Amino acid sequence: MLKKLFFISFTLLPFISIAQIDNPQISFPMKNGIIYFEKNYNLNGGLQKGELYERALKWLKNTFPIPGKSIKVSDKKNGEILGSGIFKIITSGSGNYYWVRFMVNITVSNGNYSLKVYNFYEKPIESGISNEYSKLEYRWWDFKQGKPWSTEDQMLFKGLDADINTMMASLEKDMRQ
Repeated sequence: MLKKLFFISFTLLPFISIAQIDNPQISFPMKNGIIYFEKNYNLNGGLQKGELYERALKWLKNTFPIPGKSIKVSDKKNGEILGSGIFKIITSGSGNYYWVRFMVNITVSNGNYSLKVYNFYEKPIESGISNEYSKLEYRWWDFKQGKPWSTEDQMLFKGLDADINTMMASLEKDMRQ
């Protein structure tokens, strides 16, 4: 009996290693238990607060053109813009995808700005799944613990990581012009 267990364990060992190699590390910054991206950017000192504010406002409106909903707060005097964004993340070849919505906060001053992205909610669009928004952190926590809710969770988190990085690079490009 012991020889059979040893043989089975030895036979399955390569598959365990392959499964571990196939799972790339995805990491999201956390703050107070929520996914929270935050970055400060120093730009050309000659760029004035008003100009940076207009660039950031234009970027947010163009990047997330949600009629009447993308901009929640627009305070030029304090250099603050608060809005919402949304990504469509395709997770399979069968047409399944997720809507991931979140808050975007941009604060500008002379020569620099800060970006904060938080309050992530996901909504699966696939048959047999409730099509309601829920906090992404619940799904993320289980995924990190090795208990994904769906086989598509890895694609969801890889897609979110890629989209966030692309979004941040796009804002930085527009702010540096």
